[in-house]
Amino acid sequence: MSPGSSLRRLRLRSTRARLTVLAMTTAIAVLVPMGMVGASATAQASADHGWSGARVQAGITAAAAERRNLSGTIETQTPGIDLIQVVGADHRVIAASPAARGRDPLSQVRPSPDHLQADVEVCPKNGDGRCLRLTAVRLSPAPASPVVYAGRMVSPMAPSRTLQALWIALVALLILLATAATWKLTSRMLGPIQIMRVQLAAINVNDLSTRIPQPPGHGEISQLAHTINHTLGRLEQAKSSTEEALQRQRQFASDASHELRTPLAGLRVRLEEAQMHPLDTDLPDLIGHALEDLDRVQAIMTDLLLLARLGATAPRATQHVDLTSLIRTEAGRRTDRHPTALDLADRVVVDAVPGQIARVLTNLLDNAQRHATGQVRVRLRHSATHAELAVSDDGDGVPPADRERIFQRFVRLDAARSRDRGGTGLGLAIARDIATAHHGTLHVEQAAIGGAGFILRLPLSTPAEQAGP
Repeated sequence: MSPGSSLRRLRLRSTRARLTVLAMTTAIAVLVPMGMVGASATAQASADHGWSGARVQAGITAAAAERRNLSGTIETQTPGIDLIQVVGADHRVIAASPAARGRDPLSQVRPSPDHLQADVEVCPKNGDGRCLRLTAVRLSPAPASPVVYAGRMVSPMAPSRTLQALWIALVALLILLATAATWKLTSRMLGPIQIMRVQLAAINVNDLSTRIPQPPGHGEISQLAHTINHTLGRLEQAKSSTEEALQRQRQFASDASHELRTPLAGLRVRLEEAQMHPLDTDLPDLIGHALEDLDRVQAIMTDLLLLARLGATAPRATQHVDLTSLIRTEAGRRTDRHPTALDLADRVVVDAVPGQIARVLTNLLDNAQRHATGQVRVRLRHSATHAELAVSDDGDGVPPADRERIFQRFVRLDAARSRDRGGTGLGLAIARDIATAHHGTLHVEQAAIGGAGFILRLPLSTPAEQAGP
């Protein structure tokens, strides 16, 4: 295959080239037959126009011959018609115009008795290439009726060739215009698509935040750009979700390996010591400490799995939860060393997973009991749109610089370390994640009684939702 044919085939693979070739082929298929028909009709109209004068003059001469016998010279009354003869049945010229005087009968054709008029074209075989275009009129159906001939000499090929050339030029011009217009139009239509292709090729898979400029309007190309940008947005979200999932997995592995190392190491030391000195081992004490270590391992794993689930999915199976009733129930089943004072508004209802909200309350109460010196307070209020739960203690409080850090996993302040009674270091992180999953917030501030005050805000259920079906 030659390089030229390969290049042509490559070019025809483009939509622009194929549409242009299609438009050109369609134009040829439509315009060429139309040009042929138009040339034929124009030629016929030109011929009819050429005979029209002859018919008029023949009619005038025939009318004059019927009124009186013509002999001698016939005056021409139609411009351009200079050859007129009245020929008898014996082919003898009875009268003639000056231009036709002395000539043989202009034609041997005689109209039939049924059709008294006929158009005749006579082209001599040995002449100057000109033809005689005549109209023959029979004066009467009688066999001996004279015939009037009127016409002129014409060059039949010249008008036909001129018209043919004009129509060919017109058809060729229209085909070129259709081809050029299609090429230009497809260039304007497909130009934005080419720009989009280049921009898409330049987008880095590691950075899907780039968007393609959307052309104005509501056409197909504008809709295509909108769809591409929407798809890029979904891909960016999917990529972000995947990265978040991987980050959660890495965080889970890191947290588990970090926090499980200490209780497992302590358990291993006790068991190895018991193995080395079995006779000096207090078995009940060993089992008790081992169970404490295993309880701590189980608590850490439970909290880590809960954090992983909260980060992976939104809460499901939400219900209308009466926070007032839930707080009374949870506070009533506790046996804490510090009394808990309740100040609760009546029937504060939110949409939530009851077990998770109970877990938040438990974690906040556990934290308050660990840090309180004498009392813990729980206050529940609501605004037009949100419920607000405040759990406060009269302990040392949280310094402003640490009020965000304490919600991180396994972060304990120095005071907390000294008072820790078996917490996993995940309670506040779990509480904030549950609040966030329920479209709420959790933060800490200085409490009115001197210590830390943890404020949980959750959206209220709407009145229609509280009413139920």
